[in-house]
Amino acid sequence: MKTVHPKSLWWWIPTLYFAEGIPYFIVNNISVTMFTRMGVPNGEMALFTSLLYLPWTIKPLWSPFVDIIRTKRWWIVTMQLLMTVAFVLLTLSIPHPDAATIAAGQTPIGLFTFSLILFVITAFASATHDIAADGFYMLAANEEEQSFFVGIRSTFYRLSSIFGQGVLVYIAGMLEQSTHNIPLAWQLTMGITAALFAVLTLYHTWALPTPSADMHRNQAGNKPTSADILKEFDRTFATFFTKPGVALAIFFMLLYRLPEAFLLKMVNPFLLHSPADGGLGLPTEQVGIVYGTIGVAALTVGGIIGGIMASRWGLRKSLWPMAACMTLPCATFVYLSMVHPASLTVISLCVAVEQFGYGFGFTAYMLYMMYFSEGEFTTAHYAICTGFMALSMMIPGMFAGYLQEAVGYEWFFWIVMICCLATVLVTLLVRKKVDADYGRKKTDKELTKQE
Repeated sequence: MKTVHPKSLWWWIPTLYFAEGIPYFIVNNISVTMFTRMGVPNGEMALFTSLLYLPWTIKPLWSPFVDIIRTKRWWIVTMQLLMTVAFVLLTLSIPHPDAATIAAGQTPIGLFTFSLILFVITAFASATHDIAADGFYMLAANEEEQSFFVGIRSTFYRLSSIFGQGVLVYIAGMLEQSTHNIPLAWQLTMGITAALFAVLTLYHTWALPTPSADMHRNQAGNKPTSADILKEFDRTFATFFTKPGVALAIFFMLLYRLPEAFLLKMVNPFLLHSPADGGLGLPTEQVGIVYGTIGVAALTVGGIIGGIMASRWGLRKSLWPMAACMTLPCATFVYLSMVHPASLTVISLCVAVEQFGYGFGFTAYMLYMMYFSEGEFTTAHYAICTGFMALSMMIPGMFAGYLQEAVGYEWFFWIVMICCLATVLVTLLVRKKVDADYGRKKTDKELTKQE
């Protein structure tokens, strides 16, 4: 039985998961917008920002050691402190390319070498923070509390997405308009981020409880040795890669999101670049509203509805409609690249439709990972699956920018539509292997029959 702590869970769970999301969206989304506005070519921008996914891809490699080196509370506070320092240094070191270079879109990525190093440090710290925060949540709350707060933590993580991709981008856009200096605007925006994260870090040094379970696991004699961890680590990976159907499962995890993996890396550049370059030419603040706020809201609603429908249909029945929703709405960007509508309402609607479809279709992907992870090492195997999930976004994203530069935005989005065939293929192959009842909430009549 877990000790009751004097600090209410409301004091720290919402802020902890808000803090968990901010660095992820700064590294993987804000960096894309910032480099695009700084005039970095799409090819280099997409390659280097996609490589920043790497820590989330390989975090299962060091997650077991978070258990044996200090408490999870220590890891959370230390990683938040490290990320705060990185944000401060990023603020102070953002380069200032001249306006002509930015306008020409010829800013070399090498100018941002130190910025990229800081993003890498933030990425590794954020991935470690994710491991510690999720483990801490399970130690500091009992099962009933975990069930109650699971929706709340997800909500605040989504709010951090709106803040990162919406509010911060909007602030950067307004600063661009008022200062007429793009590098300065982003420097001030990162300064705001650093100040906010410093406040969250200081708050959590006080607000996070010290659960006895967390302290007990790190006392001498209670924590496993490095040799024990390595032995269990080897067995975890061995059992994962010898599971029946593992090759097909990896194939599915890598290809189901292929269209979206290409698309997501080029959405903000497409919205920002001028019509002469094939884009829509939206101001930065409007991109914050359209993609970072309306798009994220539609993504969230799609995910919620997807979860409801999956509980009614089950995974096997969900796969086809969700695969269709993952792929068909990509056509909205083909339309936008061909027509170049001037109406912000039309653009917002297209982005919302695409993001809703992605949120709805992604539910089947998450459910499949849970399905494949079942067994002796459910948690560890699920962590390995999330590594493949990150890899599925990283590899296509690395080449998306060079592909777009080679063919232009319109043909790029047509290629994205062709990639939808990969989603259809893996869905076809996987569907017949899935238990018909997995994920479906049984009716009262069915439960009565079982009894």
